[in-house]
Amino acid sequence: MYPAKNKFKKLQLVIAISAAVALPAMAQSSVEVTGLVDNYVGSMKYSGDTGRTNSVNSGGLTTSWFGFKGTEDLGGGLKAKFNLTSFFRADTGASGRFNGNETFFSRDANVGLVGNFGAISLGRDLAPNFLPSILFNPFGDSFQLSPLILHMDVPWFNASGWTNTIAGDTGWSNEIIYTTPDIGGLKANFHYQFGEVAGKSGKNNVGANVLYFNGPLALTAFYQKVKVNNPLEQSQNNVQPATNVPLLSGMTAARQTAWFVGGSYDFTVAKLFATYNQTAHDIDFKDKTLQLGTSIPLGQGAILASWANTKRDGLAIGSALKRNTASVGYDYNLSKRTDLYAIYMYDKITEQSVGNSLALGLRHRF
Repeated sequence: MYPAKNKFKKLQLVIAISAAVALPAMAQSSVEVTGLVDNYVGSMKYSGDTGRTNSVNSGGLTTSWFGFKGTEDLGGGLKAKFNLTSFFRADTGASGRFNGNETFFSRDANVGLVGNFGAISLGRDLAPNFLPSILFNPFGDSFQLSPLILHMDVPWFNASGWTNTIAGDTGWSNEIIYTTPDIGGLKANFHYQFGEVAGKSGKNNVGANVLYFNGPLALTAFYQKVKVNNPLEQSQNNVQPATNVPLLSGMTAARQTAWFVGGSYDFTVAKLFATYNQTAHDIDFKDKTLQLGTSIPLGQGAILASWANTKRDGLAIGSALKRNTASVGYDYNLSKRTDLYAIYMYDKITEQSVGNSLALGLRHRF
């Protein structure tokens, strides 16, 4: 009996040692299903709309998305990582951000390495303009209600004839990104997108951004030169301004350059935001955008307020145009992953009707 007991104890010891060895190995790799669902009830009217639209819509404060993210520890401080994430409209279940957005993994589709040298990413990933713009306005990446994001990134297919100021979208395909290590709160990202057009090696997108965080102070800047639209529209040789902008003499633009600076300071009782950016094309067409905002903690949430002003001029459009958009609201945290929000927005473009919108929404992260 005793030998049998000893054998059983030895077997238990082998199993325990094997488990101890296997657990760290398993911990070296991780894959997670992650995403966000955001829906709102709204009465929406943007400047230039012929009438008001009452609806349940998706992406009030953040565009709904889901996907997979993972990392593997390769040893020696080196890790492999991947991202495969897709936008969808939670009000209808349709894929993409809008009709015609067929690219399934249009949010992220990349693989890369992370180490002491920084990080390298290959595939579809962020454009240089994205992080500086969403981190330095109180409404973040709201494509429905953030004045700055509306001006920079959302094309308008209504009577106003207005379009977004930033060309090339907020994500770039066929891209290489190098991210520097964090040095005292300072980090930089260098972006290059291949145009992949035979015989046209100069048709590409390039850019960079810097982000600095030090206690209550944060600063940012980006520069980019765009010749390729995204998601890929290789049949189009022009970049923004899009075809709904009333350009004179059938003008089109083949190149846009853009730069942006921004900052924020957290006084505890209120966090203040300020940004300024300019764009220019290879035709006489320019945009200048100023944004000011604040986030004021109150109870389990915060009061949010932001104003953006864009001045558009140049011979390509004739008379100069202005757009003023202001939003104010309250974002209430039910938990760390779920929040309720109520936002009012005012919108006015030169010679167009005034827009007034109200949105009540629910956002959940998983």
